[in-house]
Amino acid sequence: MQWYLIGTAAALLTTFGFVPQVIKMLRTKSVRDISLPTFIQFSVGMSCWALYGFHLRDVIIISANSIGVAILITAIAVYVYYVRRPVWVR
Repeated sequence: MQWYLIGTAAALLTTFGFVPQVIKMLRTKSVRDISLPTFIQFSVGMSCWALYGFHLRDVIIISANSIGVAILITAIAVYVYYVRRPVWVR
């Protein structure tokens, strides 16, 4: 039971780890100091973890990483949106 709680806590912390960054990007309307390759790397990694979770049929691994991928896709979309905005809109 103790390891289950530790695993759940780890899943929650890593799943929502990029939420503060997405909020900051939205509030400041800036992605100036953001690394797009980092978001892409984590998205691919979490996707692999989700697939591994499907293989193991582990709901925690599947859900944590699927939600994490959704958050990272949101971050990538926000990044692309702010990078492609015309200069006069900034």
